[in-house]
Amino acid sequence: MRIGAVIVAGGLGLRAGGELPKQEQLLAGKPVFQWSLEAFIKHPDIHHIALVIPAARRPSYQHIQDAKVQIVAGGLTRSASVKAGLDALDLGPDEIVLIHDAARPGLDGEMIDRLVQAMQSAAAAAPALPISDAVKRQTEFGLESVSRNDLHRIQTPQAFRYRDILTALQDQAPDFVDDLAAIEAKGRNVIMVEGRLELHKITYSGDLDRMTRLLGIASPPRIGQGFDVHAFEPGDHVVLCGHRIDHNAQLKGHSDADVGWHALTDAILGALAAGDIGDHFPPSDPQWQDVESGVFLSHALKLADARGYVLDSCDITLICEAPKVKPHREAMRLRTAEICSLPIDAVSIKATTTEQLGFTGRREGIAAQAIAVLSAQKNTA
Repeated sequence: MRIGAVIVAGGLGLRAGGELPKQEQLLAGKPVFQWSLEAFIKHPDIHHIALVIPAARRPSYQHIQDAKVQIVAGGLTRSASVKAGLDALDLGPDEIVLIHDAARPGLDGEMIDRLVQAMQSAAAAAPALPISDAVKRQTEFGLESVSRNDLHRIQTPQAFRYRDILTALQDQAPDFVDDLAAIEAKGRNVIMVEGRLELHKITYSGDLDRMTRLLGIASPPRIGQGFDVHAFEPGDHVVLCGHRIDHNAQLKGHSDADVGWHALTDAILGALAAGDIGDHFPPSDPQWQDVESGVFLSHALKLADARGYVLDSCDITLICEAPKVKPHREAMRLRTAEICSLPIDAVSIKATTTEQLGFTGRREGIAAQAIAVLSAQKNTA
């Protein structure tokens, strides 16, 4: 018996944040929808797959070339999108179709087999997890407790006989909360099989990081590059990488003008695709005048933490004729390691000159460039 699949990727997924629909955002280097698509493609019993997408997003799916897969434009509602996918399948009336949310990337072959087996004695089947948390209903009088006995979280894929679900989702039907409800409305026998935490649906900002942990997959490292320049002005010292160095001039600019930490801050923000230091701390804002650059660096590190990343290592190059950096290099490494919570062997600081060429060669200022490597936090929660 042949088995078909409909993957519903027709929504825009705005609640998850980001510029792309949630099903197109990257999870460990590939789009969310592709995790489920590959699970269906690899299963030997899956004959035909309809991938239902927003019509306007078709260019984002042009790379899909598998013979099992047909790209289908979705409708205005979920039920309309499912109907479009079902219409595209080449299945017999009594053959099985699995309908799955593209935003649930934790699908595997074992779950497909479990649902197909359940269909031997039911009109429909779906994975489900019992609700273990306390359940409350908000009313006009306050909170009201709801018994969680016999309550379940229903997941996808949901399995049906092709003719049954096609008939249940006629154009005049309401937009059901899920496809299972269409069969329930007919009074047919529905079976729940044991669900999986990994089938959690990506809905809100932060769900991508949660899914990364649930699936036990490693997000690829993020690498950012930063560059900064500050001119000299009259003074008696400079601050480089959090360390004060006596000098016959000081650096002019935003905050304490620590060109090394400014470059590192920009590198971290770059790895996060979060703009640059000027976006977060505008030079025109007087509150940042003479502030220690550690404030900026700490902000970038906290932003990385909020997004599920941690600074893994960094490499800073200071470009100047003077002051001499080498005598102070270890103190700079130590200060940078402390503020970044890194072992000192993960912090590289070095210096070079431009052989008396350019503004640094003329001793008019100092430039710095930095590279930051961020890795996903090892969080098992």
